[in-house]
Amino acid sequence: MASVADNISERLETEIVEGLLPPGTRLEEPALAERFGVSRTPVREALQRLSASGLVELKPRRGTQVLNPSIGRIVEMFEVMAELEAVCARLCARRADPDLISKLKAWLMSCETTAAAQDVSAYYEANRQFHHTIYRGSGNGFLAEQAESLHLRLTPFRRQQLRVPRRLRQSLAEHTQVVTAIEAGDEAAAEAVQRAHILIQGERFGDFLAQFGAGARTTAD
Repeated sequence: MASVADNISERLETEIVEGLLPPGTRLEEPALAERFGVSRTPVREALQRLSASGLVELKPRRGTQVLNPSIGRIVEMFEVMAELEAVCARLCARRADPDLISKLKAWLMSCETTAAAQDVSAYYEANRQFHHTIYRGSGNGFLAEQAESLHLRLTPFRRQQLRVPRRLRQSLAEHTQVVTAIEAGDEAAAEAVQRAHILIQGERFGDFLAQFGAGARTTAD
């Protein structure tokens, strides 16, 4: 059931970000269940995930409505995400043990495999696990919680920027640099490359919007 909800969530996420489901659109569970040929349970779960990402608003007894994300707000979130991840990477380089390095390399290999297959969905999942391993590897539980929370909010935009041409390969190269710095215990390098890795995601998301002309429907700060 979870994988069905994942697929529905990703389909709706893409349609919202690309502007196919404009702000104010009502998303009704029965209609979506019929569209995707499933029961209402995975549809409800998918809508809850979109709500957690800030793409829709769940209104009691009034259904679900697509929200209007602000480009300025998204950029601000990526800036904060970059700083949180930079600190995580720095602490990870300071505290990493052989087990953590092994886990990072395993997820890096998964990223390499899925990038070679040009499978954006599978790459994103390996990418998510890679980043969460760094969060937990920081050894700071509160920091990891904050990073994971904001990562969840940015999920739609982090995933969609991977659809920009050649972004998968570039992302993979950036991951490799991060692992190299962490394994070497180079705190400054780990912090710098991780910060740059996240900031460029915000830039690539802008490129993605430009491809589909979605930028015209978003509000500016």
